[in-house]
Amino acid sequence: MTTAHDYSEGIDPERALKYAIQHHSGDRTEIVEGVITNVTPSWDHERAAKLVRRQIEARVDDLGCVEGSGNLDLPGSANWYVPDIAVVPEELAHRGGALLPDQTLLIVEITSKSNAETDRVVKRRRYAEYGAPLYLLVDRMERSVTLFAEPGSLGYTKADGPHPFGTAVRLPEPFGIDLDTSGL
Repeated sequence: MTTAHDYSEGIDPERALKYAIQHHSGDRTEIVEGVITNVTPSWDHERAAKLVRRQIEARVDDLGCVEGSGNLDLPGSANWYVPDIAVVPEELAHRGGALLPDQTLLIVEITSKSNAETDRVVKRRRYAEYGAPLYLLVDRMERSVTLFAEPGSLGYTKADGPHPFGTAVRLPEPFGIDLDTSGL
């Protein structure tokens, strides 16, 4: 005999929200500070992501990692992100579920008019809080690139940039490559 769930004890809102987002149609749905957002990047946005991917993919392969835009969970918060690019160890990618920001080697967000402040402020703070070691912000509105490093509970303690498009930006180890930003 099947019985209905007893909700008298209440529902964990974070769990319910994240369960719903995982079963929502479409792959690019985020929760940013409790607000559900469908992410629909423009072709220009996708072009910028492709330019970054092309430059890092050989090094990503050498590191035994994959780059993509899989789900990132931020437990204990009403946040569930789908970054434009995240670099993660291949063995973690095989698990199939959401990963945590501290399991990444690099996260890249590329601004759009609709989400620029989210990428500049909210995600930068949250990625640092959850231990993402490197956060690369490609700001298409400001035509600049900034690399944030050394995460902590109060944010990133190191910022390299903003550098205007056209400036080479060094991705530190384990990447050890210069990112050409001229085509962004």
